[in-house]
Amino acid sequence: MRFSDDELQRLYTDYRGKAYTELREHYEPGYAARNDVLNTVIDYIPDIENFLEKYLTFPINILDWGGDTGKNTPFRNRCAAFDIYDISGNQPVSGAGIVSRQDLNLKQYDLIVCSNVLEHVPYPSDLLNDIAQTMREQSVLYVEVPFEAIMRQEEVALPQGKRHWHEHINFYSEKSLRCLFDKVGLDILELRPFRAITGGAPFHMFQIACKLK
Repeated sequence: MRFSDDELQRLYTDYRGKAYTELREHYEPGYAARNDVLNTVIDYIPDIENFLEKYLTFPINILDWGGDTGKNTPFRNRCAAFDIYDISGNQPVSGAGIVSRQDLNLKQYDLIVCSNVLEHVPYPSDLLNDIAQTMREQSVLYVEVPFEAIMRQEEVALPQGKRHWHEHINFYSEKSLRCLFDKVGLDILELRPFRAITGGAPFHMFQIACKLK
């Protein structure tokens, strides 16, 4: 069962705002502190850059799809141009440009970043297809999604075993990611599970680098 546009709109109203954070903290003690960490610059950007650098030829043009302000975009200080496509309306960091959906195909990008987005959308294959339309032969797409605790267990628990459902509506395994990327015509260059520490808190994720087939 997939979320409708109206349901997602209600889910993301006041996302990470005061009322939202207080409600999450009530059901998930410790969420407020974790939210504070998520609102800062992440500590593992150098790890992302090390992961990607071997697939890139500099100088590069970057598009961060769903990148909010761009504060966590890899290589943003080492690029020729840097654009963000995001619906938040937040003020971007210095040096970043905001592009509309209509403008996405007017430029050519060497690196497209889609970090911590696919877990939020009801039809991830549709989003990846949209991104693929903006890629060219040499473009590299970097995707990052959480490797949720429920998926890290040796035997995946039934959905009923997850006590709280939150804004992550998709949960990924390595197998499901490989099937997803193959379905939309993307060739995985490298896929790895990764554990990072940001603000003293551990975060488990998958990192994927891919190109058009």
